[in-house]
Amino acid sequence: MYRVASPSEYLVITGAGIDDIKLAKKGWILPGQSYIIFDMSPVNYTFEVQAMSIEKLPFILPAVFTIGPRIDDMPSLHKYAKLISLHDKLSSHVKELVQGIIEGETRVLSASMTMEEVFRGTKEFKQEVFEKVQLELNQFGLLIYNANVKQLVDVPGHEYFSYLGQKTQMEAANQAKVDVAEARKKGKIGSKEREGLTLQNAAKIDAETKIYATKRAAEGMMAEIKVKAEVKVYENVREAEVAEANAELAKKKAGWGKEAHVAEVEAVKAVALRDAELQTEVERMNALTRTEKLKAEFLSKASVEYETKVQEANWELYNKQKAAEAILYLREKEADAQKAIAEAELYACQQVADGEFYAKKKEAEGLMALGQAQGAYLRNLWDAVGGNYAAMRDFMMINGSIFQEIAKINADAMCGLQPQISIWTNGGREGCRNGPMKEVAGVYKMLPPLLKTVHEQTGMLPPAWMGTLPNSGSDN
Repeated sequence: MYRVASPSEYLVITGAGIDDIKLAKKGWILPGQSYIIFDMSPVNYTFEVQAMSIEKLPFILPAVFTIGPRIDDMPSLHKYAKLISLHDKLSSHVKELVQGIIEGETRVLSASMTMEEVFRGTKEFKQEVFEKVQLELNQFGLLIYNANVKQLVDVPGHEYFSYLGQKTQMEAANQAKVDVAEARKKGKIGSKEREGLTLQNAAKIDAETKIYATKRAAEGMMAEIKVKAEVKVYENVREAEVAEANAELAKKKAGWGKEAHVAEVEAVKAVALRDAELQTEVERMNALTRTEKLKAEFLSKASVEYETKVQEANWELYNKQKAAEAILYLREKEADAQKAIAEAELYACQQVADGEFYAKKKEAEGLMALGQAQGAYLRNLWDAVGGNYAAMRDFMMINGSIFQEIAKINADAMCGLQPQISIWTNGGREGCRNGPMKEVAGVYKMLPPLLKTVHEQTGMLPPAWMGTLPNSGSDN
């Protein structure tokens, strides 16, 4: 059977006479051989990778990868034919394989970068993801033909990029306000400067015109006076008129000089006055500009402080949650440890109790055994003393070290006292001289004088359950 693959396909033949697999565009399929045809066209895979930056800020990275077999490398085609060709390229198996590689490499890379580095260096981030994912895909014979990383998206509940956009918008709006105020200031100041220069130049030209007119009038008068003087020289009759004309000319010259001087002073004062007005206007505009600038700076600072406080509050809440979780975990571990210690102590106590019980049992075997319980021991003890309650009581007190404790208490009470020796006699000692209660009777006979002496030297009375002393006025 002869088979031919299309331009975008390959034949994969295996079976009799072929050690591994055989790739071909066309060939004979012999008996005992099988074949499949796989398509080499690349496929687009769209993912939304959830990752977290080094500051533990989550984000979503939408990406589209165009991936297909590496057609220019035969070993890669063999890998693809063995590992991937049996599955549909659009099946969940291949998609999950590719998605797992891309998500793993993207998360590892984003965990080593800050959010600012990821956001500003999208091109470098894309290139690093591209290279690392390609290294993993090489083992499957796959090649990334194109990778398109879209704009980063906020994870619901973590609006980092939204807040960042709002911050940028506020900064741009504030800067625009400052620029507008600055342009207005420059426009008004320039307009006022142009008006001032125009008025100054006009005043200067007027003053120069007046001076020139005065000069030309004076020259004309002088020419006229010269003519008249020559006429008057020739005409002696007109000498008086010439003298009067000269005086009038001198007077007019003084008036003209005065008017020119006044005009110059007025021009200078007008220029100074206008300059002062313009300076006042400039200072007022500067004050308005500084006010707008301060408003913009305060607004920007307030926005930044608000965002900083929000981030700090979120961080503090996160720290408190983690601290509470750590304390809870520590408390649970402490409770488990205490439980284990209690169980160990209980087990140790049980072992000690078992050992003591075993020792007591062995100890009492010579006296017919203590038995497995205290009742059996008491019954055996009762039988041993022949039903004598006093003997059993004395034995229990001796066994419980009661007499030693009483002696120790008496010794402590007598320590440091200045004893007064009193001799007491109770008689009847012959009756218990040789009895089993001889020592006990001696101790009880010693108590009244002992308590009496303690009362006399310290003022302390024995407890009511032990008895009462006689009145201080009596001898006994």
